Formats: sequence, structure tokens, C-alpha cells
Amino acid sequence: MDITLHRDRCVGAGMCALTAPGVFDQDDEDGRVALLDSKPSPAHHAAARLAAGLCPAAAITVTEAREPGSSSAP
Repeated sequence: MDITLHRDRCVGAGMCALTAPGVFDQDDEDGRVALLDSKPSPAHHAAARLAAGLCPAAAITVTEAREPGSSSAP
């Protein structure tokens, strides 16, 4: 899993920090999302996915890593 932020979209709702506090926080100065871990451990994957889905501004992108040896063809 790889997480990318689009801070320019963030509205500071804080859903990410509440949902996945091991992965996200809020910047003390402007209240926007702060990324604590761009490649979180598997224990944090479900919460990170949920946080991205709950973000009202779609400021979080989660990209799933492919398994070694997997094909990109359907």
C-alpha cells in the first residue's frame, strides 16, 4: 500500500486522523492532513482505506501494491 496526499484539496475535516491515527494527523498550523506513514504496515491498511473513503475532499489516494509475480492482465 502506498498513500499520496493532495493537501491543496484538504478541507481540514479531520476524518482521516480520527479514523487512522497511526497513519494520519492534522497539521497544527493549518489543520490540514499530515501523513505520518506513506507505506503503513498491514495492520493499518483497513483503517487507511476507510479514512481515504471518508475524506470529504478526496484528498487521500491509496494505491494497493501488487503481489510479487502477479500479472496486470485480467
